[in-house]
Amino acid sequence: MKKELKVVPITNGTVIDHITAGQALNVLRILGITTKTDAILSVVMNVQSKMMGRKDIVKVEDLELKSEEVDKIALIAPNATINIIRNSEVIAKHKVYLPGSIEGFIRCANPNCISNAKREPVISKFLTVSENPPKFRCFYCERIIEDVSGYL
Repeated sequence: MKKELKVVPITNGTVIDHITAGQALNVLRILGITTKTDAILSVVMNVQSKMMGRKDIVKVEDLELKSEEVDKIALIAPNATINIIRNSEVIAKHKVYLPGSIEGFIRCANPNCISNAKREPVISKFLTVSENPPKFRCFYCERIIEDVSGYL
């Protein structure tokens, strides 16, 4: 009989499922979780998914996400679901949605964009152009970014 390692269920916290394969570490970065964390967490990467082919999963004990964190996760994992766990039961399940605009989180890929100028106090702003695949347009220079993970 083949032995399998199982991820231990959490008692209270958040499970972020259906993360785009390879994006789990970026989700941790969005949540501010580093190697110095005291949080109990599980990160599962590149597991099989009927819906997506491959996916990542992040489980964090004793954490409930803020709405701005959910919006940021949607940028890199538009199919993600957020499961809130209390007393080992899923009490709420939410699908993420891309916000219509994103301010101050993504850097523009255009080095000459005014939002990248050190001398100008301009906060970056992007508009969502497409949800699948996710595409964003800079409000200032109109540069399109498809994979925001390199510009977080």
